[in-house]
Amino acid sequence: MRLIRSLLGLLVGLLVVGGVASAVAAAMTKRQLVSRGTEDDDEVDLVVIFDGLEFASRAPAFRRGSILTWYGGATVDLTGAALDAAGATIDVRTVFGGLQVIVPATWPVDIQVMGMFGGVADTRDGDEAAEGGPRLVLTGWAIAGGVSVIAGRAPQDMPLARAAEAGAGG
Repeated sequence: MRLIRSLLGLLVGLLVVGGVASAVAAAMTKRQLVSRGTEDDDEVDLVVIFDGLEFASRAPAFRRGSILTWYGGATVDLTGAALDAAGATIDVRTVFGGLQVIVPATWPVDIQVMGMFGGVADTRDGDEAAEGGPRLVLTGWAIAGGVSVIAGRAPQDMPLARAAEAGAGG
């Protein structure tokens, strides 16, 4: 019985020390890494540490991105973007964080993200994805966090956007 208590105490102690070390490392990294790119850029580097981010791309030929979420979360909406003719790749790294990528239902998406103590999912209806054409490839890893791909409608397909455009034009 003492052996079990000692092992459990050691495990809890290691988890606490590891958590504190990870938080300190995240705080130090936050000062060094910054996001680069705007909504209109074809390449972006997004960094979210101890924070949240909502990013909506309007890139005319989106081709590359990297997203780091560490003790934070991000929503990246690509429904207003167009993929480069050669396709696009997003490198994902999430540690104790989460990422939601919103894409048009017709985009083919390949997920090559490894989840460790976390989850990775594409919740879209696979039947709607267009065959051929450019693909979005997600690579990277999720440790004690999650990455999800969901379907969204392009802004021009949304009733409120059409109504706003009609009002602005007349």
